Amino acid sequence: MPKASVNLILHAHSPYVRHLEYPKFLEENWLFESLCESYIPLLMMLKELDRENVPFHLSICFSPTLCTMLLDEPLQERFINYLTSRIELGEKEVERTKSEAPKFYEMASVYLESYRKCLDFYENCGRNILSGFIELHEKGHIDLMATAATHCYFPLYKDYESAVKTQIEVGIKSHIHFFHSAPSGFWLPECGYYPGLEKFLAQYGIRWCQIPAHSIITARNRISSGGYQPVMLHDSPVAGFPRDWSLTNLVWSDSTGYPCDSDYREFYRDIGYDLDMDYIRPYIHEPDVRVFTGYKYMAITGRTEEKRPYNRKAAAAKVSLHANNFLYHLRRKSLSLCAQTQEEPVLNLCFDVELFGHRWYEGIQFLKEVLINGVNEEAVAFTTPSQILSKGRNLEMAELNECSWGRGGFSDPWLDSENSWVYRHIHKAIERMEELARRFPNQRSLKCRFLNQAAREVLLAMSSDWPYILHDKTSVMYAEKRLRNHLGSFNVVYSNMCRNSVHTEWLIKAEKRNAIFPDMDYNLFYAEERKKY
Repeated sequence: MPKASVNLILHAHSPYVRHLEYPKFLEENWLFESLCESYIPLLMMLKELDRENVPFHLSICFSPTLCTMLLDEPLQERFINYLTSRIELGEKEVERTKSEAPKFYEMASVYLESYRKCLDFYENCGRNILSGFIELHEKGHIDLMATAATHCYFPLYKDYESAVKTQIEVGIKSHIHFFHSAPSGFWLPECGYYPGLEKFLAQYGIRWCQIPAHSIITARNRISSGGYQPVMLHDSPVAGFPRDWSLTNLVWSDSTGYPCDSDYREFYRDIGYDLDMDYIRPYIHEPDVRVFTGYKYMAITGRTEEKRPYNRKAAAAKVSLHANNFLYHLRRKSLSLCAQTQEEPVLNLCFDVELFGHRWYEGIQFLKEVLINGVNEEAVAFTTPSQILSKGRNLEMAELNECSWGRGGFSDPWLDSENSWVYRHIHKAIERMEELARRFPNQRSLKCRFLNQAAREVLLAMSSDWPYILHDKTSVMYAEKRLRNHLGSFNVVYSNMCRNSVHTEWLIKAEKRNAIFPDMDYNLFYAEERKKY
């Protein structure tokens, strides 16, 4: 009996945030929260499945910026301080809730124990969680994917081939540096694709990438598989695996997905915002900036200010119900497609790792139950795109149009009235970087370091995180500051090199400030001179 191959494809990313010039920096919590609520719990869960001999398979990508921060010793030390602070707060919370709010006592104890376990696990793995994922990769459980150097949204740079190729090459080289193996898969940031991108992926040995669901519907040619088989992207050897929108949306949707259930824990109600300032002050940011502490006691409840206390048993029951329901939908779609086509369909589920555990507190347990119970499903089998391609299938050729998984299927929210201004500056910096690469090829010593730093600044400015933050209107001041700093730093190099000089003192400080891509080669930006109109 045919059965569907299910590819669970996960993506872990955080923008490069490292500000050692401050004792603590608010935006570094983006990394720390994801570490203790998503990355470490996920690794702990997968290692548990390995010990229990559960034959699970999935694909996962860690962005180069995230990997760099995970292995950065000063940031590792700051993460230890972060966990220690949360443990200290937890000890106070256990005492406070025991006498003042007994209905929250259980969860205070649960959080305290989870932070302690997280700290022990982190220290026991030598503060290097990537080694745990490498071990699972070597055992055949996970397929490690590469991605762009700084999570660049490719369609908005399609006219700048040198920049796109540099993002891809630096991303792949970083992957090999961190994971000691060449990747076969490549995560397209935001599923952003444009015709011709596949030729660059093919040059670096990439065999597959994920593509958005509607790319099949809007393709220039008719594709008979309807998105339930991988396709060859134009005339390249790169296969595209279309994301299954309806199945992914069961988990992903912020209005109807499983994480919206009223029994699950509310993400936004945190004691960092609810408790008295004098009590919470040591665990937030100076001067009196309230932040999430991780101690959250309310259930989602509904669209009301009056939230009810979180009930672990009720939430655990819902996790089991939703995991079984998810497998039911997988099974139902598999049986339907197999009956219609008499072929084994391929269902691709693409998610950000941070959804599980961080945004959706119960998400790690949901994944665990899906992977465990999925072993006994007769109509589906969890696999990876690399395993599917190794079977030598004959794939249809697809002529896709520009697309993404963003709202409307194109470049919103990375290009709108809030952020469109950034691109003329980044595009100009790319053009000037190409100019520097042409005028000063193969430099050595200080000039080489100077030009390499300029290339780093351009790549960091190209991150899709900054325009998205401007669109989302969250940390707007920080995103604007980062963009201005990266572009301003590039201009320091450009203006000095136009005088054929090197600003040595500035260079040393810049290299310490942005300690990323140590093997950067600015010559990657070499391109033929652009026509002037």
